[in-house]
Amino acid sequence: MADELRQELINRHLITMAQIDQADIPAVPAEVDSYHSLFPLEPLPPPNRIQKTSNFGYITSCYKAVNSKDDLPYCLRRIHALVFAYDFHAGGETMMSRHFNDPSADSYFTKRKWGQHDGPLPRQHAGLLPESLIWAYIVQLSSALRTIHTAGLACRVMDPTKILVTGKTRLRVNCVGIFDVLTFDNSQNNPLALMAQFQQADLISLGKVVLALACNSLSGIQRENLQKAMELVTINYSSDLKNLILYLLTDQNRLRSVNDIMPMIGARFYTQLDAAQMRNDVIEEDLAKEVQNGRLFRLLAKLGTINERPEFQKDPTWSETGDRYLLKLFRDHLFHQVTEAGTPWIDLSHIISCLNKLDAGVPEKISLISRDEKSVLVVTYSDLKRCFENTFQELIAAANGQL
Repeated sequence: MADELRQELINRHLITMAQIDQADIPAVPAEVDSYHSLFPLEPLPPPNRIQKTSNFGYITSCYKAVNSKDDLPYCLRRIHALVFAYDFHAGGETMMSRHFNDPSADSYFTKRKWGQHDGPLPRQHAGLLPESLIWAYIVQLSSALRTIHTAGLACRVMDPTKILVTGKTRLRVNCVGIFDVLTFDNSQNNPLALMAQFQQADLISLGKVVLALACNSLSGIQRENLQKAMELVTINYSSDLKNLILYLLTDQNRLRSVNDIMPMIGARFYTQLDAAQMRNDVIEEDLAKEVQNGRLFRLLAKLGTINERPEFQKDPTWSETGDRYLLKLFRDHLFHQVTEAGTPWIDLSHIISCLNKLDAGVPEKISLISRDEKSVLVVTYSDLKRCFENTFQELIAAANGQL
């Protein structure tokens, strides 16, 4: 496995398994309904301090938790009175923290007047994002909106603080559905018309997200800075990107559809598709290796249940007799060989090769030597596989109460 992918998976696993000392943070409950092992994903607000989010207008907090029904981790978003459960993506960070946490990026709009520039700063000096990255985001976000709108629903949280970035460029929209619950009105006479308004608002929000990314600053989407922002986009990016932003943000009385921006994306869609397929190929190759690792682990786990078992069916010598004795000697052949000087001989390729031959039951012969070196047994791997399977099935039968 590539080192980068291995490190990413290890980091995700560490985040997934993270726990807190309940005594250190007593404000975090031990359990919430069927969820336990809560771990804060955001800094907890100071005690007795009201801190409302700009998005929902309520005090919120976010936790990782494990569902006792399926033992899977989830993300719990608490609106202090309600709790929403979402899929948990370890290592995810918001688009806000990934791209908009640099105060210096806003200086282009806030610290200088436009007239003090000879012109918009070129991309390499303005610290702007690569256009290919912005299009990668556009493809994913527009695809998400297309799925939501096709289902007759609205996203309503197309905002950098609610868009998660996992890995390098993978996006997911967080907190979907919360506004639908918080603002639910059963007396609405024309819910379809209201949903259409929300969908139009989604497209405007998408335009603001794209413009902010193109400017590398949230200040660019403020009304007083729109002209500056569009000039920055015109000079540093393609006309397609500029036209997409203009389509989403101007003439807001016009009825828009997320499908209308597909021609502006054009062949860039295939670029993103090719990149996703290449990434998939790399992951499948690594997955194939892990399939083999899992197979070898199961062999070792089964072997471990047999070797050195202190007693079975009231027989304390069970693991030292019959087929089990052959498996014990095979275990020594795998792990306990020594050199002529008596030092441990460690060779992982030898271990893997022998386990593969055991699993396949090849007719190749193998010499098994007792620990006192007084006995040498010559058997085939097919003989060992028969002993191995019969013995393990005997254990399984006993565990199921069939003996």
